[in-house]
Amino acid sequence: MTLEVSCPTCQKQVKWEKQSEFRPFCSKRCQLIDLGEWAEEGHKISQPVQSHSPMSEEMLDALEDEFLMNNKFFVEPE
Repeated sequence: MTLEVSCPTCQKQVKWEKQSEFRPFCSKRCQLIDLGEWAEEGHKISQPVQSHSPMSEEMLDALEDEFLMNNKFFVEPE
Protein backbone atom coordinates (compact mmCIF):
# COMPACT_ATOMS: atom_id res chain seq x y z
CA MET A 1 0.00 0.00 0.00
CA THR A 2 1.34 3.42 -0.99
CA LEU A 3 1.24 6.26 1.52
CA GLU A 4 -0.80 9.29 0.47
CA VAL A 5 -0.30 12.76 1.93
CA SER A 6 -2.12 16.04 1.45
CA CYS A 7 -0.38 18.71 -0.65
CA PRO A 8 0.56 21.49 1.82
CA THR A 9 -0.70 24.14 -0.62
CA CYS A 10 -3.97 22.83 -2.11
CA GLN A 11 -4.69 19.74 0.05
CA LYS A 12 -4.90 17.41 -3.00
CA GLN A 13 -3.87 13.83 -2.20
CA VAL A 14 -0.32 12.97 -3.36
CA LYS A 15 1.17 9.47 -3.51
CA TRP A 16 4.45 9.34 -1.59
CA GLU A 17 6.58 7.44 -4.06
CA LYS A 18 9.74 7.96 -6.08
CA GLN A 19 7.79 8.89 -9.22
CA SER A 20 6.07 11.79 -7.42
CA GLU A 21 8.62 14.40 -8.48
CA PHE A 22 7.28 17.27 -6.36
CA ARG A 23 6.26 15.40 -3.20
CA PRO A 24 4.88 16.42 -0.78
CA PHE A 25 3.45 18.90 -3.30
CA CYS A 26 1.14 17.79 -6.10
CA SER A 27 2.78 20.00 -8.74
CA LYS A 28 5.57 22.47 -9.46
CA ARG A 29 2.98 25.25 -9.14
CA CYS A 30 2.13 24.32 -5.54
CA GLN A 31 5.82 23.92 -4.75
CA LEU A 32 6.56 27.45 -6.04
CA ILE A 33 3.58 28.94 -4.17
CA ASP A 34 5.00 27.49 -0.95
CA LEU A 35 8.50 28.77 -1.75
CA GLY A 36 7.03 32.23 -2.34
CA GLU A 37 5.36 32.13 1.07
CA TRP A 38 8.72 31.38 2.70
CA ALA A 39 10.42 34.15 0.70
CA GLU A 40 7.79 36.69 1.79
CA GLU A 41 8.11 35.45 5.39
CA GLY A 42 4.56 34.13 5.38
CA HIS A 43 5.93 30.92 6.89
CA LYS A 44 8.28 31.06 9.86
CA ILE A 45 9.94 28.60 12.15
CA SER A 46 9.92 30.18 15.57
CA GLN A 47 11.36 29.09 18.84
CA PRO A 48 10.36 30.41 22.24
CA VAL A 49 12.99 32.28 24.24
CA GLN A 50 14.78 29.72 26.37
CA SER A 51 15.91 31.97 29.19
CA HIS A 52 15.43 35.48 30.41
CA SER A 53 19.05 35.98 31.47
CA PRO A 54 21.05 38.48 29.43
CA MET A 55 23.97 37.19 27.37
CA SER A 56 27.44 38.54 28.06
CA GLU A 57 29.90 39.54 25.33
CA GLU A 58 31.92 36.40 26.13
CA MET A 59 28.87 34.19 25.62
CA LEU A 60 28.08 35.87 22.29
CA ASP A 61 31.71 35.53 21.15
CA ALA A 62 31.71 31.83 22.05
CA LEU A 63 28.46 31.24 20.13
CA GLU A 64 29.82 33.09 17.11
CA ASP A 65 33.07 31.08 17.17
CA GLU A 66 31.15 27.81 17.41
CA PHE A 67 28.85 28.83 14.57
CA LEU A 68 31.76 29.77 12.30
CA MET A 69 33.58 26.52 13.06
CA ASN A 70 30.52 24.49 12.03
CA ASN A 71 29.61 26.62 9.02
CA LYS A 72 32.82 27.07 7.03
CA PHE A 73 31.03 28.65 4.06
CA PHE A 74 30.63 31.87 6.12
CA VAL A 75 34.39 32.23 6.60
CA GLU A 76 36.19 34.42 4.08
CA PRO A 77 38.96 32.68 2.13
CA GLU A 78 42.49 33.42 3.25
